[in-house]
Amino acid sequence: MPGAYWIAHVTVTDEEAYAKYAVLAGKAIAEHGGRFLARGGAAIQKEGRAHPRNVVAHFPSLEAANACYESATYKEALSHAKGASERDLVLVEAIE
Repeated sequence: MPGAYWIAHVTVTDEEAYAKYAVLAGKAIAEHGGRFLARGGAAIQKEGRAHPRNVVAHFPSLEAANACYESATYKEALSHAKGASERDLVLVEAIE
Protein backbone atom coordinates (compact mmCIF):
# COMPACT_ATOMS: atom_id res chain seq x y z
CA MET A 1 0.00 0.00 0.00
CA PRO A 2 1.42 3.43 -0.88
CA GLY A 3 2.20 6.00 1.74
CA ALA A 4 0.38 9.25 2.25
CA TYR A 5 1.13 12.90 2.85
CA TRP A 6 -0.27 15.35 5.38
CA ILE A 7 0.00 18.81 3.82
CA ALA A 8 -0.78 21.85 5.94
CA HIS A 9 -0.64 25.56 5.18
CA VAL A 10 -0.75 27.65 8.34
CA THR A 11 -0.87 31.26 9.48
CA VAL A 12 -0.18 31.42 13.21
CA THR A 13 -2.06 34.15 15.09
CA ASP A 14 -1.10 33.17 18.67
CA GLU A 15 2.49 31.86 18.93
CA GLU A 16 2.20 30.69 22.55
CA ALA A 17 -0.93 28.60 22.01
CA TYR A 18 0.32 27.26 18.69
CA ALA A 19 3.57 26.12 20.30
CA LYS A 20 1.47 23.82 22.54
CA TYR A 21 -0.28 22.51 19.42
CA ALA A 22 3.05 21.83 17.68
CA VAL A 23 4.40 19.71 20.56
CA LEU A 24 1.28 17.54 20.77
CA ALA A 25 0.83 17.32 16.99
CA GLY A 26 4.43 16.17 16.58
CA LYS A 27 3.82 13.48 19.19
CA ALA A 28 0.62 12.31 17.46
CA ILE A 29 2.31 12.22 14.06
CA ALA A 30 5.23 10.15 15.39
CA GLU A 31 2.82 7.78 17.19
CA HIS A 32 1.18 7.01 13.83
CA GLY A 33 4.39 6.38 11.90
CA GLY A 34 4.58 9.86 10.42
CA ARG A 35 7.72 11.86 9.87
CA PHE A 36 8.18 15.46 8.84
CA LEU A 37 9.54 16.19 5.36
CA ALA A 38 9.03 19.97 5.61
CA ARG A 39 8.15 22.04 8.64
CA GLY A 40 8.32 25.76 8.04
CA GLY A 41 11.33 26.82 6.05
CA ALA A 42 11.57 28.89 2.91
CA ALA A 43 8.78 28.65 0.34
CA ILE A 44 7.85 30.29 -2.94
CA GLN A 45 4.09 30.78 -3.32
CA LYS A 46 3.08 30.38 -6.96
CA GLU A 47 -0.73 30.10 -6.78
CA GLY A 48 -3.52 30.37 -4.26
CA ARG A 49 -3.49 31.91 -0.82
CA ALA A 50 -0.10 32.17 0.85
CA HIS A 51 0.56 31.04 4.42
CA PRO A 52 3.88 31.72 6.13
CA ARG A 53 4.14 28.15 7.49
CA ASN A 54 3.93 25.03 5.33
CA VAL A 55 4.21 21.50 6.69
CA VAL A 56 4.52 18.17 4.90
CA ALA A 57 4.56 14.88 6.80
CA HIS A 58 4.81 11.39 5.33
CA PHE A 59 2.80 8.48 6.75
CA PRO A 60 2.94 4.78 5.89
CA SER A 61 -0.66 4.90 4.59
CA LEU A 62 -3.66 7.18 4.16
CA GLU A 63 -5.33 5.19 6.93
CA ALA A 64 -2.44 5.96 9.30
CA ALA A 65 -2.60 9.67 8.43
CA ASN A 66 -6.33 9.73 9.07
CA ALA A 67 -5.99 7.74 12.31
CA CYS A 68 -3.49 10.35 13.47
CA TYR A 69 -5.96 13.16 12.75
CA GLU A 70 -8.74 11.29 14.58
CA SER A 71 -6.56 10.34 17.58
CA ALA A 72 -7.09 11.66 21.09
CA THR A 73 -3.58 13.14 21.10
CA TYR A 74 -4.21 15.10 17.91
CA LYS A 75 -7.64 16.24 19.08
CA GLU A 76 -5.95 17.64 22.18
CA ALA A 77 -3.40 19.35 19.94
CA LEU A 78 -6.19 20.88 17.86
CA SER A 79 -7.71 22.42 20.97
CA HIS A 80 -4.62 24.66 21.08
CA ALA A 81 -4.59 25.43 17.34
CA LYS A 82 -8.21 26.59 17.14
CA GLY A 83 -8.25 30.33 17.61
CA ALA A 84 -4.45 30.39 17.37
CA SER A 85 -4.12 29.82 13.63
CA GLU A 86 -5.73 29.81 10.22
CA ARG A 87 -5.08 26.44 8.62
CA ASP A 88 -5.71 24.39 5.52
CA LEU A 89 -4.97 20.66 5.80
CA VAL A 90 -5.27 17.83 3.31
CA LEU A 91 -4.37 14.15 3.63
CA VAL A 92 -3.43 12.69 0.26
CA GLU A 93 -2.41 9.21 -0.82
CA ALA A 94 0.99 8.92 -2.49
CA ILE A 95 1.27 7.33 -5.93
CA GLU A 96 4.48 5.45 -5.11
